Amino acid sequence: MALLSDRLKAVAEMITPGIPVADIGCDHAYLPIHLVKEGISPHVIACDINKGPVLRARENVKEVQLEDKIEVRQGNGLLAIEPGEAECVVLAGMGGPLMEEILTAGEEVLGRVSEIILEPQSEVGALRHFLQDKGYRIISENMISEEGKFYPIIKAVPGTMDWGLEIYFRYGKILIREENPVLHEFLLREKKHCSDLLRELAQNEDIPHVFVRMEEVKTDLALNADALAIVSEPGLFENNRIIY
Repeated sequence: MALLSDRLKAVAEMITPGIPVADIGCDHAYLPIHLVKEGISPHVIACDINKGPVLRARENVKEVQLEDKIEVRQGNGLLAIEPGEAECVVLAGMGGPLMEEILTAGEEVLGRVSEIILEPQSEVGALRHFLQDKGYRIISENMISEEGKFYPIIKAVPGTMDWGLEIYFRYGKILIREENPVLHEFLLREKKHCSDLLRELAQNEDIPHVFVRMEEVKTDLALNADALAIVSEPGLFENNRIIY
C-alpha cells in the first residue's frame, strides 16, 4: 500500500474527527483508508465515476480488511450519496470548475452536510467566489508544496462571508492573514513567472490580442504584489487571525 501524500495528509487534517465522510473522486481509496485506520472517521463512502479506480479502491480496502468501515461506490459525484449518509464531503485532486458542478448537482445531499473539504487544482479564486455566493463560509485554509506543485486546501461550512478584496479570493484570506510560508513561496514563483511572461509579450505588444494578454498579466502582477506585501511582513495581522 502506497504511503499517503503530504497533500492528502493535509486534507485529512482538515476533517473534523468522529464524523462519517464521503470522498468524491476517491481514486485508490488511500485517503479513506487513512481516515479509518487513524481513527479520524468511523465510516467513509469512497466514490468515483470511473470503473478502474473503483476496482482498485475495492482491492485496496479489502487488502487492509476495512470493508465494514469503507464502502466503495461507482457514481457521478454526490449523486452516489444519499442525504444524511455523510457529514463531511471531500473533493480532492480535481479542477475548480468540476468541483462547482459536483456541488451544484449535489445540493440535496449538501443540505445534510456540516463541512466540505476542497483541494482544487485550478480556478481556485473562482471556487472561493462560488462558495461565498452559495452560502458557505471558509473557516480554514492550508497550502502544500509537493513535487514542485502548489496545492491549496479549503475547509468550508454553511454560513455567510464577505471577503471583498479580490486578493483574498485569488490567494485565500486566511492564508494571507496567517502569512502562510508556502503561500509566500508560491507568490514569489508566480511573480517571477508573470514578470518573465510580460517581458516576452512586450516584444509583440502592437498585436491586439497580445496587448490584451499583457493587461491581464499586469493585473495578475498587481494582485500578486498586494498579497506579497502582506505575507512578507511578519506579524502584520498578528492580532486579527480569526476570519469571520
